[in-house]
Amino acid sequence: MTRTVELTRFRVSPENAERLLAARPGMLADFRADRAGFLGARLVRLPGDEWLDIVEWRTPQDRAASAAKGGNLPGIRAFFELIDELVSAEDGTTEENEG
Repeated sequence: MTRTVELTRFRVSPENAERLLAARPGMLADFRADRAGFLGARLVRLPGDEWLDIVEWRTPQDRAASAAKGGNLPGIRAFFELIDELVSAEDGTTEENEG
């Protein structure tokens, strides 16, 4: 099964890192409630105040529909507002082999 993977790299000031982590559960809850095709997400802390958000979607269309909604709910908006700078954003696909 092929899935769409959203890879977003961003910077957060050191003084907001704990607030970002505290906001994460609310963002994920809002995604689960409001974003069709959302399968899950992992947040990776990188060197230099950078983070990588790895989000899995059922289809590219689900990913696009989510992007169009932006920060439409409070939990999502609270997380997004803590991001100081977008470093990169790209989509890819997983290539799953059964067995």
